[in-house]
Amino acid sequence: MTDKLEDVMQFVEDVGLLLENAGLPRMSGRVLGWLLVSDPREQSFQQLTDALQASKGSISASTNTLIRIGLIERMSKPGDRKDYFRIPDGAWRELIRTRIRAIREVVNLAERGLELTSDRPEDDRQSLQEMREVYTEVHAALKELVTVSTE
Repeated sequence: MTDKLEDVMQFVEDVGLLLENAGLPRMSGRVLGWLLVSDPREQSFQQLTDALQASKGSISASTNTLIRIGLIERMSKPGDRKDYFRIPDGAWRELIRTRIRAIREVVNLAERGLELTSDRPEDDRQSLQEMREVYTEVHAALKELVTVSTE
């Protein structure tokens, strides 16, 4: 194995570990890592299986996970019966927008919890108040960041 290929495969593994630490299967991260550096940009199912030395079932589960969260897309080429996978344009901003919506849901839940416990002492509601405050700040900051970066 050449040094460059070793470096590429280490990058792929590092992306796998990063996504695993974020709660996704390591193989999903490895697929994403490979698609980030692959040439060509689009990779067939077989190319993913070969490059990552993984089972068809593992690649299938991983690509389905990544499609579901919007980090990759399935595509076809005219005259070719194979499916290909790639990272779509705008995937990273859309991922952050999805996270922003999820953070807003946490704020909404905290507010509902505060309404439900409005008759309790402030000390009993401390965690809900902190939850609302922290997630409100994160929501506002991320929303501003995405807005600024798209202008």
